[in-house]
Formats: sequence, C-alpha cells, structure tokens
Amino acid sequence: MNRPSLLQRLAASLLIVASAHCQASAHEGAHDHSHDPSDKPFTTRSASRVLPLATDEDAFHFVIYGDRTSGVPAGLKVLEQAVVDTNLLDPDLVMTVGDLVQGYNEAPKWMQEMREYRDIMEKLKMKWFPVAGNHDVYWRGKGEAPQGQHESNYEEHFGPLWYSFEHKNAGFVVLYSDEGDPVTNEKSFSEGRLQMMSDEQLSFLKQSLEMHKDLDHVFVFLHHPRWIGGGYEGGNWDVVHEMLREAGNVSAVFAGHIHHMRFDGPKDGIAYYALATTGGHLSADIPGAGYLHHLNVVTVRPESVTVAALPVGAVIDPTDFTPEFLAEVDAARSIRPKELSNSVQLGVDGNGSGVVVYELANTSPRSIDLTVSFDPATRDWLTSLDHDHFTIAAGETKQLKIAFQRNAETNSVLTIPRLIFTKDYLGESARISLPPTSTPVNVNLAALPANFFNGAENRCLKVSDGHSAVRIESSELPLPAGPFTLEAWVNPKQVAGDQAIVAKMHDSEFSFFMKEGVPQFSVHLNGRYVSARATDVLSSGRWTHLAGVYDGSEVRLYVDGEMVSSKPGSGKRKLNRLPLYIGADPGKGGEATRPFDGKIDEVKISEGEVYQANFTPPRKFSPTDETIMLLHFDRQLGPFLLDHSSSAIHGTLGVNAELVPSF
Repeated sequence: MNRPSLLQRLAASLLIVASAHCQASAHEGAHDHSHDPSDKPFTTRSASRVLPLATDEDAFHFVIYGDRTSGVPAGLKVLEQAVVDTNLLDPDLVMTVGDLVQGYNEAPKWMQEMREYRDIMEKLKMKWFPVAGNHDVYWRGKGEAPQGQHESNYEEHFGPLWYSFEHKNAGFVVLYSDEGDPVTNEKSFSEGRLQMMSDEQLSFLKQSLEMHKDLDHVFVFLHHPRWIGGGYEGGNWDVVHEMLREAGNVSAVFAGHIHHMRFDGPKDGIAYYALATTGGHLSADIPGAGYLHHLNVVTVRPESVTVAALPVGAVIDPTDFTPEFLAEVDAARSIRPKELSNSVQLGVDGNGSGVVVYELANTSPRSIDLTVSFDPATRDWLTSLDHDHFTIAAGETKQLKIAFQRNAETNSVLTIPRLIFTKDYLGESARISLPPTSTPVNVNLAALPANFFNGAENRCLKVSDGHSAVRIESSELPLPAGPFTLEAWVNPKQVAGDQAIVAKMHDSEFSFFMKEGVPQFSVHLNGRYVSARATDVLSSGRWTHLAGVYDGSEVRLYVDGEMVSSKPGSGKRKLNRLPLYIGADPGKGGEATRPFDGKIDEVKISEGEVYQANFTPPRKFSPTDETIMLLHFDRQLGPFLLDHSSSAIHGTLGVNAELVPSF
C-alpha cells in the first residue's frame, strides 16, 4: 500500500477529466430524471420534500493503461502499483494502448520482458486486453530481422494484432498501427509511407463496425495517435476516421506513444484521447500538464461516456486504516528530539556557540527512516550537522551531538537555528512519508544588564495567525504543579471561533481560551479540564484584563479585576512537554494551532494564588518574588522575546510576529 504524496492527491483532484465532449458525441438527448411518486426512499419520517432515487440504467467501467516502456526498470513497480489500484477500483476489464515490453531486441530478451509484463498483469482480478506498440514488435539485433520482426512472438504470447469484442452493449476494437511495409520489412513511426493501415486491416475494421452497429458505444484502441499529424502525415488515418464517423456510434479513440496526456476533439462526434504513461519514460514531471503515470477510468452508460485520469498510487484501500495501523502512525508522528544537554549560549553582542545533544526514541512498533538537516533559513549560524540519514528500529534510541556557532557581523539578522526532521514510517507493506517538522534549537541567553527594560517603548504582540505567536519551550518554564496565577491583557480584533490566548494544552496543563468571544480559564486536574467561563463576550478593539487563579481547591476567572466564574477543582496539574504559546495552542507535534486574532500584552505567570478578591489590574506589571514569567513585549533580541523575571525565560517570536505600540 503505497501512500500517495500531497502532490499526487492534489493531482488526483485536478486531473479528473469529465468528458462532456464524449457525452454529447454520438448520442445527443436529455435523460428524463422524473420518477413515479411511489418510487421514493422508504422512511418513517414525514417530510415535505421527496428525494428522487438515482436513475436506473445499465452502466459499467473499464480502465486503460498508458505506455510502460522507455523508462527505467522501476517502471515495472509503477505497473505493479497500477494493478493494485485497478483491483481496488474493480472495473469490468482493462485495456492498454501498447508498448508493453521494452523490445528493440532479439527473441531471448523479448521473451524475458514479455514474461515480466504478463506476470504482473496476471495479478489483475479482471480480464485485460493488449494493444501492440512499436516497442512490442520492432526487432533489433545481428543479421537480418525476421519477417514481421517481433509480430509472430507478439501474437503467440499476447494475442492478435487486431481484434474486436463486445461487452455490455459496447464494442471494443483494437487496431495495429505498426504494420510498416510488409514487402521491405521496414517499420517506422516517423515516415509517412509507413503509416498506412493495410487493406486487410481496413477490411477487418469495416466488418467489426458492421458487427457493432447496433451497440450503444464503440471504443477504438491503437498505439500511435495518428490524428495529431507530425511524423504520421502521409498515412491513411483520414480513411480510418471516415469509417469511424460513418459508423455513427464510435464514442472515443484511445492511443499512447507520446507519453503525455492530450485530448483532440470531439471530431465529428468522436473524442480522441492520448494517454501518458503507466511506468514509461516521462520527459518531465509535471502532473498538472499531463506528464505523469496514470490510468484512465471510463464510465459507460447507454447515452454517455465519462473519462477520468487517476495518477498511479492515488487509489487507497480504506480497509488498511485499522485502529492498529493508525496507532502505529500516531506513534511515529509523535517521535521528536529530546534535549539531553545544551551549552549553546548567545551574548547580547550577538556572538554565540555551544553543543546540543539530542535523543530520538522510536516508541512505535515499526522502523523509522529519519533525516536531520539544518534549516538553510538560519544562515547566520554554523553547525557541524551535514545531512544525516539513519534508521531507528522499533524500540531503539539514537543520540545526535551537534555543535553550533554564531559570529556577529554588522547588519546580520539574528535568527534561531532550526533543525528539520523528515520521517518515513516503514510499515508492513508501505513507506509513508510523514510531514517534516522544524525544531528550534534552544539558545540560552547570557545575563542581561539590570537596566535592560528601562525606558523601553510600550509595545504589545500583534497576532494574526499561528506564525505570529510566541513560543516558549516547556523546559524554559519552571512552574510547579501546585497553585498558580495566569494574567494577560487582551484586545481581540474579531471574536468568532475558538481562539487560544495563552495555551499549553493537549489533554493536560492550562490555557486562556476565547470561544466565540467568551473567555475561559482551564486547568487539567485529575484527568479532566476544570474550566471557569465568563458569560459576556469580549469587546473587539478594546483592552481587557484576564486573570486565572488555581488555588488548589478551585479554578477562578477574573475579567478586569472582577471574579466572573469559579469551579471546584483539586489535585496536581497534568504536565506535558509541549511549548507554551502566546497567541496560539500547541498541537500534538508542538505546532501552533487555533491562533488568536488581535493584540496581547503583559503576560504574567506567578506561583501561588495572587488574587483572592476583586482588584484593580495595573496596565503594566512589575516582577515579584512569585513571578515565574513576565513578558512586556517591549524588548527583543533578534527573534527572542525577553522575560522580566528572575527566571530569565525567553520566548521565540513567530516569523509573522509583530511588536506594535500598545496604544
């Protein structure tokens, strides 16, 4: 089960081609979707509107494969995946458009390639039908080519060079577009004189069309799209097309060879399709422009035909997503580096250096392929890390020792060094690429001057999305598990939805949240959240002070110094290793989610119960002995937001974060 990438899934959505041309081709006229009043769904509910049932008409599906050849040997893997996809789609039958084997060789090698192809195709649960292409019949070797080159080998092991059959009131006609010159034994698809279909084959076509004249649809398959001109000029496709037109019920013609998707038509009511590849060589990797490995799914109804192109690998078996499998993937996603030691220190002058040791523990039951690289956006730092790739077996751990150095230069922009972790989950039958994570390196700041915050302009944090929040690592926040107080000034721009003001949640810890404009303070105690909620909506464009207190026996919320809610709750707060966000909520992987929209100022966390009764909140706080963290948002050092408490915490400003005047 190969999981499609994000690009393949987008391509599956973008490349589904609803062929209205084909629907309007040979059979024009509208369906009558009206129903007898008694023909309606059964229900025990009385309703004023009756739901019409689906149109009852015969329909079936078939799949078409593109070229398999001229590519790398891995093309066989693409074909194998196409077979898996097709068995999930479960069409009535599978058609091809030729170039099944690499060919251009002598019989022994041709036979080997034929067996490889057939062994794969025989895994289809439905019947499949070959079409001969140039790779299938062109001979190359020592001496003179046998008459017909590989035609006899093809017919012995694949089937007739041209044939037709019926299925569910539809006709299928396979033509051969590499007859060449039987007198000289020449074959080429680039000389007009060799693009002729013989009288014998034209007679076959005439007989087939006559046999299928009463069918709803006729579909024609060949390898070379001779209708596109170029090297095909000089042949007799005009004669073939006229025969198809006169038949009156030929709905579509399918070919390959050019290795990119192309639609010509409708021409005289006939839709002309060229497929790209199903394992063959691609001159470019541009799925949106039709350069991709794909299969076509054709839906046939009495009065319409619809063609859809699906990238190979885009069909997913929903039965694979068992609880056990999902749990394995979740365990793999949760793998993140644990910092064992860190000596990286940054001075106020911008110079820094040190070594960090990380541990990666694979708690999932499967091996994980992991690549660690240095984020090139943090170019002002040097690192000993190259582009390390390794596999961590289930239950194993891996340690990484990485040195960092920064030399301050004039006009250099101070950034936070970041590591990019790319993980592949190695499942029982699939390699699944998990989303890469970017992890900032914890940088310890040297001691700040005592007057660092004096005379600073009053500023606040402006939050507009998850990338403008402030992140504080869990290891930076020395908050005990007992009573504590959380405070902040907030000024929402808009109040709709769930917005995290200050949060360190995920089935644990605490937060200030605003739900449809109503603030609440939540603490996770004894296995559940205890939440004190206000009743009034915060005013947009207005500063409001929020204070949340957990005193060991209850959780209280104060708005502008007035207690508006209290809930009983006791026990120790459940801790986590996720970051604290100002302006967002941490997701399972530590990413910023559910961002606030507005301004935040003066965020303060204190140990113990700061408020026991109503109070008048100051617009600017001062640190006390109980202060664990105090962020004024007035001073920064590069991307670091500095803390005005004895903890000397530093937050990391998001890439879109702005510090703007408070008033």
